[in-house]
Amino acid sequence: MPDAFADAEPVGDDTAPSGLDALTPTQLRTLETLKRSGDPVVFDPELIATLRDEMRAALDHFASRLDDRTDLWISKHKIASVLDCEEHHLVPDDFQWSPANAKGTIAHRAIQLMLTWRGEPTPTDLVDEAMARLADEERGIGQWIDTLSAGDDADVRGQTIDRVTKFMEDFPPLSKKWNPMTESSVRWPNAGQIVLSGKVDLVFGRPAHRESRKVIIDLKTGRPRPQHRQDLGFYALLETLAREVPPRKVATFYLDAGEAHAEDVSERMLRSAVRRTLDGINAIVELNAGRTPVRRTGVSCRWCPLADGCDDGRAYLDGIDDV
Repeated sequence: MPDAFADAEPVGDDTAPSGLDALTPTQLRTLETLKRSGDPVVFDPELIATLRDEMRAALDHFASRLDDRTDLWISKHKIASVLDCEEHHLVPDDFQWSPANAKGTIAHRAIQLMLTWRGEPTPTDLVDEAMARLADEERGIGQWIDTLSAGDDADVRGQTIDRVTKFMEDFPPLSKKWNPMTESSVRWPNAGQIVLSGKVDLVFGRPAHRESRKVIIDLKTGRPRPQHRQDLGFYALLETLAREVPPRKVATFYLDAGEAHAEDVSERMLRSAVRRTLDGINAIVELNAGRTPVRRTGVSCRWCPLADGCDDGRAYLDGIDDV
């Protein structure tokens, strides 16, 4: 199978310009950013084996420090949270669905439907169908959708249609040859007290023998943050551990700006992700054992439930506001 984006020639209809001529400037820029340039990417098998051995040994060591009844499910959010502010990390999660946080989940389902939809659906068609299917699931967001008032229903549909419209405008048409997938889950190892897990917004391509062809994409709104690159490093590491072939490239796509910030996967990225992941797990294990949490200020102070009573957090936010 051709490398995803390597020789991309999206398909248009017979009455419109075809191929690259049919793409908007933003779609062309996206394609140029994500496509392969240069020789095929093949990682040293010894590097992959070393990374897996190091991670396996580290997880076994951390597990030996846990109570036998304690299991840890490690995600990119937990790693980022504990390395950001340990006090905030320990605050009980009181997550509740809202139009603002539901739009991403609904948009991902809508994009998933778009991949196999016959004809040319509108963003409204996709969002309506996505919400109907999610409402049929008697758990999580499905229960929430089923109880929406008319106003909240209109609100979440409007926000999600905006997100799906921007994706359709900014991405080239998704060729089946690219093997596109949405909400693709991966975890490693498959058993044990400590399991790393992730769910990727978009994946294109698949490896051929040891050649790296996969592209991992995270969809975001708002401004770029250093954590976004670190999250992608975690995804690249997790893919490497589970499949033994690293992805070729990772990227964050900012829907509001129509920009893809991409980075080639390298040994340096993978080793950095190993260190950051193990640092995070070590902190979680220590906090689980009763260590006093460390308070750190940062961007997360804006939505931290402890901010009103945290002098350090208030001073940090006041400083940002002054700038």
